[in-house]
Order: sequence, then structure tokens, then C-alpha cells
Amino acid sequence: MNTINFYTLQNFRSISQMRTVNESIKRDIEIVGRVLPFKTNNYVVNELINWDNVETDPIFILNFPQHDMLSKNHYETVERLIGSQSDRLTFDREIEKIRLSLNPNPAGQESNIPCLGEVKLKGVQHKYPETVLFFPSQGQSCHAYCTFCFRWPQFSGMNELKFAMKEGELLFNYLRLKKNVTDVLFTGGDPMIMSAAILESYIIPLLSPDFEHIHTIRIGSKALTYWPYRFLTDDDSDRIIALFQKIVEAGKNLSFQAHFNHPRELSTEPVKLAIKRIRSTGAQIRTQSPVLRNINDKPEIWSEMWRKQVDLALIPYYMFITRDTGAKEYFELPLEKCWQIFRRAYRQVSGLCRTVRGPSMSDHAGKIQVLGVSEIKGEKVFVLRFIQGRNPSWVHKPFFAKYDPKATWFDQLKPAFGDEKFFFEDKRSNLRDMKPFLFE
Repeated sequence: MNTINFYTLQNFRSISQMRTVNESIKRDIEIVGRVLPFKTNNYVVNELINWDNVETDPIFILNFPQHDMLSKNHYETVERLIGSQSDRLTFDREIEKIRLSLNPNPAGQESNIPCLGEVKLKGVQHKYPETVLFFPSQGQSCHAYCTFCFRWPQFSGMNELKFAMKEGELLFNYLRLKKNVTDVLFTGGDPMIMSAAILESYIIPLLSPDFEHIHTIRIGSKALTYWPYRFLTDDDSDRIIALFQKIVEAGKNLSFQAHFNHPRELSTEPVKLAIKRIRSTGAQIRTQSPVLRNINDKPEIWSEMWRKQVDLALIPYYMFITRDTGAKEYFELPLEKCWQIFRRAYRQVSGLCRTVRGPSMSDHAGKIQVLGVSEIKGEKVFVLRFIQGRNPSWVHKPFFAKYDPKATWFDQLKPAFGDEKFFFEDKRSNLRDMKPFLFE
């Protein structure tokens, strides 16, 4: 088990447990997997999936493409392409059309890319003044792919929409100019797919006096869930742990942003040992997940997950609303349902679990939290606020949208009380034109 074996679409039938799965499910995986990326590994397959009940097993659904993750029309198109044995060029062109229709650039991520002089930093996003996201090119993969992933184009060959950068010196030069930046988030993909040596090459320079304005190094990763051996028995696991210690000893806060979508992911002995080893370095581990239909859409699942996280000395951080991209129709829930799941789970746990924030949407304008549903001046409304905003003055300022029981994302909402626009927009379309630090 300590050696990782990957399964991709080309070899997924070699998973021995797939013998128990009916042929229609296998066919669905092959068809949907031509559009949405598929990759998993032996730890997920052997330790996390209940193979006696794959039709409803949350971890199986998290890893293996399902029939309804494509629309009926898209599914039939791919099925027809496979059956007709189309030439490669025709096949790829039709698949690309389907992918482009699935909103591969949610929340206007392209508009978050800054420039250094005339150079566009394709591996950097800078949406909020204090935080820079960095996408190292060597980290543009994962130990396994989540079927809900909003960065699925990173793994699908859509190079024009890929955020990645190999040149660390460009990042360092940019950060030297941006003294207001306090946090650097390494993301992907998954930075923990990289070797310790490569990760060191990006992080060690940030520990120098040039970057004393950088207070926090964040690492966004699902490695604890999908390959905890990364921190235990991989060839360079000790070197990874030593790097984490160096960050803390240099006076920086190291925040490991762990992705857990279901309590079962916290249940194995390797994940518990890996958590303990990371925490021994002085790093904090914060947890986050979207609320997902078919996976964790019951308050009892969330309250159990938050309690388990606190038991393991993790810090519950975010409940997100599923992004409007990819297989969103399979996973999405009405905003009111998301809020009800959050509040019912929240009231079942102690104050130590209530560090979690949500449910929130990463809209083009910022992170928008659904605070609840209320009646004001005789009108039923959603009560909203920015947790983060392109303009910092928007943060924590309540605002209101007309109640819509079917709305699953912010762009489906309209201002309440007859207003033509929300307080932060002159014209709603103008939000699409915002560049990083319009308000800097």
C-alpha cells in the first residue's frame, strides 16, 4: 500500500474490485470520463470505497464519473462518437465543444491574473489584496481527481485555460513589489504531488528577509485524503516534514488547507498518523469542502465531520457552495437548502467546531456568504454578505436578494426591494470587467 498505483480511464478496468460493478456503470465511466477527467489510486480504492454499495457510495461517486454528470444530450453525443469510431481530430473537436459549454472558467478566474511589467503571470491569481495564489506547473495534477472539481480544465488538456507557472523568480519579483500581500497560497492541482526538492525551491526563498511582509504560507491539498503516505513513507516524506518545520521556525505561519468531503476520509489509521505528523511541525490544518448533493447533503454528515476534525485538532474553516462549472447539475443544491444544512449542522456542534464559515460562493465579485432567509418589509429575502470582496470595503456589509427557491448560484439572484442593482455594482455586467486591484 505504501507504493502509489494510479488508475486512469485507460486502465480503470484493471481495478480488481470493478468485477463487482455492473457493466452499465463501467460504460458510464468510459463515456463521461471522455469529457471530465478521471484518475484515482490504490489507497482510495482499497481503503475508502464501499464496494458492496457503489451505486450510492460517496467516495465512489467522488472519484468515478457518473452517468448524470453529463446532460442527456452530451452523454448521447459522446456515446455516438465512440460508437461511430470517429477520427481523432473530429472526436477531440466535439469533446472540446462540450467542455467549453460547461463553464470551464467559473467566477472569472482569468481576470485575476496580474502582470509584471508586460509579462502576464499565468501561474498567479491575485483577486484580494492580501492573498496571492500560485499555481506551480509541477503541481498541476492530483493523487486522485474529484468529480466535482471546479479546476477540472487543468487536467483535461484545455491548455488555454490552464493556470500554471514554472518560473519562481517571476513570483518572487512580483511579491517584492506587493508589500500589501501577507499570504501566499500554493494551489493547483495539488502542490503535494510535487517532490520535496521542487516545493523547497518555491518556498525557501519566501523565508528570506526580502519577504518579511509574507506572514503566512498556505498549501491547498487533498493529499491527506487521497494519499496520506505522502507525509509518512514516500521517499521524501521526511524532507517534506523538515520543510514544514523550517517554515514555522522562520517565524511564518504554515496553514495546510486540507480538503475533506466526507467523514469516512478521516477514518483510516494512515490519515490520522499523517495529520499528527504535520501538526508536530507547528503547522495548522484547516479544513474545507463544498456541500454536495449525493455526497454530503445531510446536516448529520457535516456535524460528524466537523467533530471528527476537531477531535484530530483540525480547524473547520469553510463550507462552500458547489461552483457553477463541470458536473454542477449533478452536485448542486438550492441556496436555501445549503443554508439549512449548514445551520442544522452548526447547531449540533460545540463552539470549537464553529470556526467554520459558510455556506459561501466564490463569485466574480468575491466570496459571498448566505446568512439566511428572512422577511423584511413584507418581502422574503436572502440575507447575504461578502467574506471577501474585490473591494475590501464590501467585506461584512449585509445586503439582500429576492428569495428564489430554485437559485443555486449568485448570478441567478436579483436585488431585493425593487432595487435595480446590488450595492457593489454600477451595472452587473461591469463586474466581468474588473481587474485585480481595481480598488488598490
